[in-house]
Amino acid sequence: MNLTGTLIIGAIDVIGTEGSLRALDPDTGHEIDPPFSLGGIAEVDRAARLADEAFESYSQTTPSLRAAFLERIAANLDALRSELALRASMETGLPAASLELEALKTATQLRQFAQVVRSGDFQRVAIDPAQPERLPRPRMDHRMHKVALGPVVIFGASNFPILYSVVGGDTASALAAGCPVILKAHNAHPGASELEARAVRDAVRESGFHEGVFSLLRGPGNEIGEALVTHPLVKAVTFTGSQGGGMALFRAAQSREEPIPVFAEMTSVNPTFLLPGAVAGRGAEIGAGFIERMLVNVGQACLKPAIAIAVDGQGLAGLRAAMTKMVVATEARTMLTPGIFRAYSAGLTRMRDHGARRIAEGKAPTGQWHGQACLFETSGSTFLTQPALSEEVFGPSALLVVVASVDEMVRVARSLRGQLTATIHLDNSDSPTASRLIPILERRTGRLIANAFSHPQEVSHAAIHTGPFPATTDSRFTSVGMTSIDRFLRPVCYQGFPEALLPEALRADNPLKLTRLVDGESACPDSP
Repeated sequence: MNLTGTLIIGAIDVIGTEGSLRALDPDTGHEIDPPFSLGGIAEVDRAARLADEAFESYSQTTPSLRAAFLERIAANLDALRSELALRASMETGLPAASLELEALKTATQLRQFAQVVRSGDFQRVAIDPAQPERLPRPRMDHRMHKVALGPVVIFGASNFPILYSVVGGDTASALAAGCPVILKAHNAHPGASELEARAVRDAVRESGFHEGVFSLLRGPGNEIGEALVTHPLVKAVTFTGSQGGGMALFRAAQSREEPIPVFAEMTSVNPTFLLPGAVAGRGAEIGAGFIERMLVNVGQACLKPAIAIAVDGQGLAGLRAAMTKMVVATEARTMLTPGIFRAYSAGLTRMRDHGARRIAEGKAPTGQWHGQACLFETSGSTFLTQPALSEEVFGPSALLVVVASVDEMVRVARSLRGQLTATIHLDNSDSPTASRLIPILERRTGRLIANAFSHPQEVSHAAIHTGPFPATTDSRFTSVGMTSIDRFLRPVCYQGFPEALLPEALRADNPLKLTRLVDGESACPDSP
């Protein structure tokens, strides 16, 4: 597939009004052809109006048609998997083999959402039939289901150019809900974004849907982001990135005449609590596993385990030695962008300036934007008095916090802000300590893990990716897993409506064969 460098607004390739950019090869620092067009307010308005025009017809599509659409996107993505991985590798420095796996996971996720749509359970249908004889007053007929919010703006992430980008979980769940999508592509991988966008647009055409179901925009600076978030036809926003970027979008959305939700996933250090029994019995194994997972994607992952907390005692020396050995053996690798590399370097300086001691470093960088692996150590008392040590350093570094006692470990847990995950490594003897930590960590995270690591994550009905602020802007919703569709839905109740005017999901004969809650009890499709 040839890259055109145009914006994709509905069915039309558009040359933007705000100049152009080229992708940067982070390995060499050289620009990559072709130039990619940049849009501004005019292009935002055009895409938003098309999305609004598409909303009524697309949101009313049957579950089977919408599910087939998601499966078409997945098939189109499968067809260009190798080409997409090669282009994404050129633009990010990530291995093409891992990006092919990322594309495969993305297609699988689209097919999972197709299953969710076909089942119809996401509509959460509830029916309370009329009770005209009820005293002291009759009850009217009430029927509720969930409907799509409207056009959604999705900001592609920098660190996963496929799985959290144009056809990632945000796009899949929004389209599954019945919401047209305006995708703001990340400027770090414009070629990969165009390839993905064309796979979606082709599926829109193949499905016979309104062209406004999907558009892709790029733009310079923050102006296009603000224009997207403040456009009156946009009804929700998703974002994955820095806390500063996420909060800027959140504030802009809340200052609108009609405020809208911004579901931003921002920052997390994913603390890992290593309890004494586990460290004594398998400290070296845990230490090696921690560093292995920390180094995934050159440490550029929101689920990177970044802080390990262990009690000074038996097994600690083996834990530290295993962590050090792995870090020292690690080759410096290219980071995603020059900006991310500079932020990583600043983060390492911040760690040193606030009392963390560097105890190991990887092999020396040989490239301009190579991230060198680093392992820091500090005491529990220092960690508790230096809040900067609990801030995320996006890159291949980790901090070992050595606490003097279990009580100090508990104080460290209480000091933490909201996180995407929190992990406990424990043996049977550690159950009393774990029982103290669990209720503390439950208040501070969306996912608790025992005897594993925060990365990788499953995409399933039970898996979630959320947490209290500043991990996300709304911990009631997840950006990963099948329930992420709930972000783009709202309930609507129909009271006393004639049968012929009811949505199919609410009709007495249940033509969609949905499981529904009738008078408070679950009624399966075959129930009378």
